[in-house]
Order: sequence, then structure tokens, then C-alpha cells
Amino acid sequence: MRDDDIWREVDAQRLDLAGLLDGLTPEQWERPSLCPGWRVRDVAAHLTLGPITSWGTVLREIVRARGSFNRMVYATAVERAQRPVDQIVADLRAISGSRRPAPGTSIHEPLLDVLVHGQDIAIPLGIDRKMPVAAAVNSAKRVWSTSFPFGARRRLRGFHLVASDASWAAGDGVRVEGPISALLLVLTGRPAGLRRLGGPGLAELERTFKGES
Repeated sequence: MRDDDIWREVDAQRLDLAGLLDGLTPEQWERPSLCPGWRVRDVAAHLTLGPITSWGTVLREIVRARGSFNRMVYATAVERAQRPVDQIVADLRAISGSRRPAPGTSIHEPLLDVLVHGQDIAIPLGIDRKMPVAAAVNSAKRVWSTSFPFGARRRLRGFHLVASDASWAAGDGVRVEGPISALLLVLTGRPAGLRRLGGPGLAELERTFKGES
């Protein structure tokens, strides 16, 4: 995808997710997401932070988190999630049109974030949120080519991952295949993607995920 296409998709995904969030009940906002320990409202709040976060904020928060990236991300999300849910939705809409990724990230991360975190919200709520194939391929390429924060090549060593609905494959080993949207969830460490996959390597991949939990 070209840069302009990526940003257009980011805008579309943010606005679409804001529409989904608009329809949630108070109880649904408090439900657990796919991210362990994160509520739906925490994930939604996290998605509003990237374009408004400065390097100064990152440095201050990483010190507060005693050097832990994961603790920093969680703490900033939970703090932001204290805002009223209507404000969280408005914040998400407000960053549509922004061309600023979070400090230290690339143009690819905003798209990856909204695609995957959109599923973190939708799947536990039983909502079928479609993931555009081209956007998912772009994000899968990004995750596979970088070691941080998901470590996909290390975690999924020994598997040949093949998209059944797109021209994308990665890795060497036993074959696991399925929709690129499900593979992207697996690449980012979400076992929820496993149920839509198949192939001779699936049972072994399921054991790999159980060993990580």
C-alpha cells in the first residue's frame, strides 16, 4: 500500500470503530477485551493516544513504569480510559485525519493498531468486524519484518503461514493457513485467530500458544 492509501484506511478504520463504540452499552464498555487485563474502554482509550503523545510524555511515562514498555502502555491507557465514554469516542473521531504516528513508530503502526485493537474490542463482544484484506496484508508484513514488540518470527519459528484470501505467506515449516485477518491476530499473539485457521500445523501451533500462556 502507498502512504496515502495507508492513511486513508487508518482514517476509515478509526471512524468505523468510533461508530461501533457509539452503539455499546455501559456494560459492554467494561467487558474484558482480548488483551489480558484490559477492558474494552482501556483499548479504545489507548487508540486515541498515538497522535497526541510526545517524546517528552514517553520519557516521563517510561520512568514511571520503571522502564517497562508494557507497563507504560497499560498505565497510559487506563489513565486515559477514565474519561467519559462519549469523550473517548469523540477523541477517536478527532484523530481521524491525523498523519502523526506515535513517537518511535512508522506509518504502518497506526493501521496495525486500529485493525488489531478493533478485533480486541469486537471479538469478545460477539461483533463481526470485517478487516480489509489489503490493510491486513500490509500489517502482517510489518509484524513479520520487525522483532518488537510481537517477536512473530521467533514465536512462530517452524511454521509456514499462508493466507487463503490474499497473496501472503511467511515462515518455513509445517503449513498453517487461513484468512489474513486471522493470521494477523496470530502474528500479534492473539489465540482468538486460531479458530479460523487450518492445515497440518494447526495442532502444533495451538500447543505453541498454550505454552506461551
